[in-house]
Amino acid sequence: MVVDVALIGAGVMSATLGTLLRELEPGVSIHIYERLDRAAAESSDAWNNAGTGHSGFCELNYTPPGPDGTVDVSKAIRIAEQYELSKQLWASLARAGTLPDPRSFIRTIPHMSFVWGERDVAFLRARHHALQASPLFREMELSEDRGRIAELIPLMMDGRGPGPVAATHMPIGNDVNFGALTRSLIERLAGRDGVEVHLAHEVRDFERNDDGTWSLEVCDLDTDEVRTERARFVFIGAGGGSQPLLEKTGIPEGDGFGAFPVSGQWLRCTRPEIIEQHHCKVYGQAQVGAPPMSVPHLDTRWVDGEKELLFGPYAGFSTKFLKKGSYLDLFRSLAFDNIGAMLSAGLDNIDLTRYLVGQALMSPDERIAILRRFLPAAQEADWEHRIAGQRVQIIASDGDGGGVLKFGTEVVTSADGTVAALLGASPGASTAVAIMVDLLGRCFPERFAGAAWQARLRELLPSFGYSLHADPARCAAVREATLRDLALA
Repeated sequence: MVVDVALIGAGVMSATLGTLLRELEPGVSIHIYERLDRAAAESSDAWNNAGTGHSGFCELNYTPPGPDGTVDVSKAIRIAEQYELSKQLWASLARAGTLPDPRSFIRTIPHMSFVWGERDVAFLRARHHALQASPLFREMELSEDRGRIAELIPLMMDGRGPGPVAATHMPIGNDVNFGALTRSLIERLAGRDGVEVHLAHEVRDFERNDDGTWSLEVCDLDTDEVRTERARFVFIGAGGGSQPLLEKTGIPEGDGFGAFPVSGQWLRCTRPEIIEQHHCKVYGQAQVGAPPMSVPHLDTRWVDGEKELLFGPYAGFSTKFLKKGSYLDLFRSLAFDNIGAMLSAGLDNIDLTRYLVGQALMSPDERIAILRRFLPAAQEADWEHRIAGQRVQIIASDGDGGGVLKFGTEVVTSADGTVAALLGASPGASTAVAIMVDLLGRCFPERFAGAAWQARLRELLPSFGYSLHADPARCAAVREATLRDLALA
């Protein structure tokens, strides 16, 4: 038997791609392979990511300042557009009754940015001014009034010393439980003819067949049975495990990629009366030398129906590529075609490595000291330490024998479109739909350009092919419908 599509990893990316393919080609056969005994148990799990519906509302690292005092907001606009596509797909599925109550995975949580000090206040002011030119950010409020800010985030103003402060407030932000969403999508797929979900199954190797199909070596981890499965198209969406698997495909497009693992840690509030005083996601400025995923934020979260309050993430360093991986992962990823890039990137980022190790070795007192920059009155007894997810950043060849460390996501596809792999991390899950739509266009170009797929994509994604940034009326109408269908209005 040859399956049409093999999806490796039961995370949000595979779930999204599988969902789109079945919507576009209802008869397509799909096999999903997940090495753990539960879907969405690694990066997509609620405790392993920020749960932020990344839309550029509050993430200051998406809007870098220029030397002349201006702020580049192009990345924030792009990510806001991409997140709108994700919400539109979820809304379409909810409207059709094929997803459960949206409140099981998405809620309205205001998104805020908060800064202090004259330089950062001036930056936030310029950022707000630049974003206001886009209808995607028209509802954003800027305040430098301490009283108004205290109304919005009382915990963060309690005990704060004198000096200039500023905050932006976007009321339509979201908290997303990507683990719950992913498991709902996987369960929906599993209930359809032609779809099989194989948990506790590890894909270990690949071989290209003469007829253009792929043979996958699959191990059943419960029985240790190894078997061969064949597929016409393979997607590697295994989080930190994608780069080693991409190497094993042998496609030339995967040559030269290395990986740099970054772990994360949270502080979780254990006092319900404190949790109830905060109802937003507040992002601040990252420390000098911190990777983008380490932008500090104080977040209201909903996990398994319970309201939570988290602060972090504190970065860390581990040689694992997955939270439930091996400490040998980094060393096993070294190969002749990427060792130069990895060594070069390592030498160029010694300060980053030192920073990550320092974060991993922090004492409880040091972690609380960082929390108190956000929450001046925080008490150590009210917070517990938790390990977050593992992220693997991309190291790409610079073409001259060296390597460049990238913070983002990248889709690698073979020339014939029969295999694709997703590498990298942030903003990841929030933009999964846009990433997978782009992948469909690259790997299935003829069907993607055809009238049937184009029409169905526009039914699922009303802004597909349009710019909400350039069309205020369409932006308002699409958002209104999405908010209604996701019970967010």
